[in-house]
Amino acid sequence: MTVETVLVLGGGSEIGAAVVAALAPSGVRRVVLAARDPDDAMARVRAALADLGTAGGSGEQVEVVAERWDALDVDRHAAVLASLVDRHGPPDVVVCAVGLLGHHAGLAMGPVEVDTMVRANFAGPAAALAGLAPLLVAAARPATVVVLSSVAAARPRRSNYVYGASKAGLDAFAQGLGDALVDTAVRVVVVRPGFVRSRMTTGLDPAPMWRTPAQVGEAVAAAVTRPGREVVWVPARLGPLMAALGVAPRWVWRRVAADR
Repeated sequence: MTVETVLVLGGGSEIGAAVVAALAPSGVRRVVLAARDPDDAMARVRAALADLGTAGGSGEQVEVVAERWDALDVDRHAAVLASLVDRHGPPDVVVCAVGLLGHHAGLAMGPVEVDTMVRANFAGPAAALAGLAPLLVAAARPATVVVLSSVAAARPRRSNYVYGASKAGLDAFAQGLGDALVDTAVRVVVVRPGFVRSRMTTGLDPAPMWRTPAQVGEAVAAAVTRPGREVVWVPARLGPLMAALGVAPRWVWRRVAADR
């Protein structure tokens, strides 16, 4: 599969930048970043592509543009997304990388914090995907929508149940969207990473089987360029592990998850 144009929703994401770098060798010519801070997002992606260029890749040949966009400003989603597609062309790959981390928040989160997290991790991204899907279908060309979920979506735990619940909502929405688009040229890939060592998790003790943003990016690129999988676990062995833990009794889950 040739990937020429990539649109990243939540363009300031470190994992989003890693996905762009991993996809670049597939023929990427243009990267469009929709972000709250366009300058920061552009600098992050250009740095990732520069590293790729230094390694002998094609990163230096990629055009990067950034547009101001807030996932929580739902009223403007339709207009902003339509404008992006009109000006830069329909993307071959969309990466939904919007999100807030809530590790070890739990009961410490009050009503306002819970509302913000649910809107940032679920309502805002879901609204954006709902607005973007018809534009991709209307383009009548193959496109892949990558939705960055989390292992926390599989079974929320006491230390981050607000984050896990919000990601579970987006995860379920993305699966349903994929089913709704099954007869079109657009497919949806849900990616569920485990613990990722990044600036977002600085100061946290890494969980077992942790990965780097670059490793997540490579897994996403493999799923995009070799179609067939609709759900990708990173690392892959998290899938069967969470399948077993997902049906474990609550008391067993509490012991396993503990305060992780």
